[in-house]
Amino acid sequence: MKKILYLLCFVSAFASNAQNAPISNVNEKTTPNREKNTLNSPKHEIKISEELVGDFYRGKDKETIILLIAGSGPTDRNGNSLGIAENNSLKFLAEDLSSNGYNVFTYDKRVVNLLQKKAEIPNLDFQHGIDDAITIVSFLKEKLKFKNVIIAGHSEGSLVGMIAAQKNAAAFISLAGAGNSIDVILTEQLDKRAPMFKDEVSRIISQLKNGNKVTDVNPMLQSLFGEQNQTFLIEWMSFNPTEEIAKLRMPVLIINGTKDIQVSMTEAEILHQANSKSEVAIIDNMNHIFKTINNDDENINSYNNPKLPINKELVPIIVKFLKKNKL
Repeated sequence: MKKILYLLCFVSAFASNAQNAPISNVNEKTTPNREKNTLNSPKHEIKISEELVGDFYRGKDKETIILLIAGSGPTDRNGNSLGIAENNSLKFLAEDLSSNGYNVFTYDKRVVNLLQKKAEIPNLDFQHGIDDAITIVSFLKEKLKFKNVIIAGHSEGSLVGMIAAQKNAAAFISLAGAGNSIDVILTEQLDKRAPMFKDEVSRIISQLKNGNKVTDVNPMLQSLFGEQNQTFLIEWMSFNPTEEIAKLRMPVLIINGTKDIQVSMTEAEILHQANSKSEVAIIDNMNHIFKTINNDDENINSYNNPKLPINKELVPIIVKFLKKNKL
């Protein structure tokens, strides 16, 4: 069962009704685990607000910056899920994009900040993630003076990113993002990984989809469907990725891998069909966290291998797309 839940999106109960703090001036902060920050260093930490802190990777480009939005659960700026998995997927992606000349910003999801401070975790909604992304885009444009902000969202962050991109972004990149709504994705994942709970999952998802809370949840499903997660899930289910990506009037790139065991390749095609001007790239042997998988047995282990590099085809595909669109 641990492996079953491990393969899910790690839906977080942590949602936040807290209002976004106003954008502040760049705050450089030194922590024991990070290098001393200087504006001339290739990487330094930036504090946008009390809730939003991340790493700025400096590239040679003066006009364009890529904002990476993490996937579901308590995921930090490096793509690692606190207490669950460490794979450095976003860290490696940011470093490789920066080495190709692009500026990149990665940030801790709000819940990560709260957990690290051992603060009380409020019941969170899905909208707070969208609002945070919009706040960061504004900061990158207004405070750091970047003309072009490219939003690249991974997994759940794909949906967050495509909604946030509707305001002020120059391009959007979906990284292993779903085309179906999350209720469909969860049903498919659990049917494959935990078929013994099929009827129970169907009952719970049906009620949540209709906006109703569920009080009687099987203990084995509590980590996913517990009361603390339900506000977040109900709102997440209300968004349809195909409707949101169809609204984008900018260059769009959709990327998935043939070894993705969380979001299938068909999801990329669903997104592409919803936005006919988009481009699609399917990377052979790449899994959900961008790692190269030659043997299927390696897939799960890669989620907790912080030294395993990302697939070599991913960054060249992104760079080619951006240069094609003069970004």
